[in-house]
Amino acid sequence: MEQTANQFLGQAPVGRLMKKYAVPCIISLLVGALYNIVDQIFIANASYLGSYGNAANTVVFPLTVIALAIAVMIGDGCCAFVSLSLGREEPDKAKRSVGNSVVLTIVLSLLLCAVYLVFSDSIIALFGGTVNPETFRHAKAYFFYISLGIPFYMFGQAMNPVIRADGDPKFAMLSMFTGAVLNILLDPLFIFVFRWGMMGAAAATVIGQIATAALAVWYLCHMKAVKPGKADLKPDGSTIRKTLSLGMTSFLSQIALVAAMAAINNMIRKYGAMDAVFGQEQYAQIPMAVVGIVMKFFQIVISIAVGMAAGCIPIVGFNMGAGLCRRVKELFTKLLLSEAAVGAVALLVVEIFPRQLIDIFGAANESSYYTDFAVRAFRIYLCMMIFACVNKSCFIFLQAMGKAVQSTALSMIREIVFGVGFAVVLPVFFGLDGVLFSMPVSDILTFVIAFLLIIGTYRELDRNTNDLTLGILKNHTPQKA
Repeated sequence: MEQTANQFLGQAPVGRLMKKYAVPCIISLLVGALYNIVDQIFIANASYLGSYGNAANTVVFPLTVIALAIAVMIGDGCCAFVSLSLGREEPDKAKRSVGNSVVLTIVLSLLLCAVYLVFSDSIIALFGGTVNPETFRHAKAYFFYISLGIPFYMFGQAMNPVIRADGDPKFAMLSMFTGAVLNILLDPLFIFVFRWGMMGAAAATVIGQIATAALAVWYLCHMKAVKPGKADLKPDGSTIRKTLSLGMTSFLSQIALVAAMAAINNMIRKYGAMDAVFGQEQYAQIPMAVVGIVMKFFQIVISIAVGMAAGCIPIVGFNMGAGLCRRVKELFTKLLLSEAAVGAVALLVVEIFPRQLIDIFGAANESSYYTDFAVRAFRIYLCMMIFACVNKSCFIFLQAMGKAVQSTALSMIREIVFGVGFAVVLPVFFGLDGVLFSMPVSDILTFVIAFLLIIGTYRELDRNTNDLTLGILKNHTPQKA
């Protein structure tokens, strides 16, 4: 039967399932993160672009995250919906969610592309692109071509978790990997050989995104567990609302990150102008370029953390839908321990090797002010990586369990209340260092709340397991004649 295609999610060992689903998801997200990171590495090492190009890349990066936020809201929501539906043996609902998600992604991506093209100058200024004229010029060139690729980027990103939910995480990984490899191969050709500058970096990225989107289209025509038909493409309000509600945490997590980056970029521009060194025009772009680089390393680490958690969404959703709470608890424990380990390794790297990290992004071509600020930024901004990884996994796991309200609330507190709030307030007292301290302070306070939710989740899973066991025992108790 069609609905039994994913029954192994409720039967195979949890550790084996986690490895099968999480590893390809991690690689997919890492590959997706490499698009912007690879651009920045090649831009930074091109002498005719340097820190101006780096700063421009930092300005545009949040705007690609907006597109990603919409895409993952649809994709992760559909992934959770499909997994829960299959666990409850409701394949028709799963098919309808996939069909509606495809249509929704296409419509919203075209709308966002149009907004970006029409209001590009104002949007760039909003995200700190006016730090100096040269940075604005590079940002405008890069943003124009990135905007043209938004529909392809969003489609590939949205369909990736849908492909995982269908039971093929390896193909999801392959589609992302193909696009990233094209980007890596074309970046040096366009930037160093053709000397197309920011346009070349953007063109390489868009070509890779087109390849990923094309592979996603092919897979949708050959799905396994879920095979939507033409009728499933017809918009259904109930299905769309449920899908988007399950993906809302992913959306808010990303979109709030955009708000935090906008606040950080503008605080850097404001308080950098008051700094004795960075107040000089020839150095004004350095803090923005450096913080952008630090964020890119954070993106690599958090891609691993999110990949581990997001890879578990189909497993959690299916087992929750099937009432297998003991397996869900086991998975939660393994995930939290793994996330803490990832954060610990990342912490050691940024504290011990900050100079080596910044050298990858063209430090040799810059002044000593660039390197010194970068070392301080790495060590302060990312000093609470363990908490950051655990917090992210908690957001996503709660989402996968169908706890959209708790997950969304925790995500909003971290990214908006703490992330934006401290980025605006702390620089008033500590200047540029206040921007750097906003990240660890936010993660510490968020972990306090996340810890309480983790304890509550364990208790709920234990209670549900006991209730289920008691129900089984009652059903099998011999009745008296």
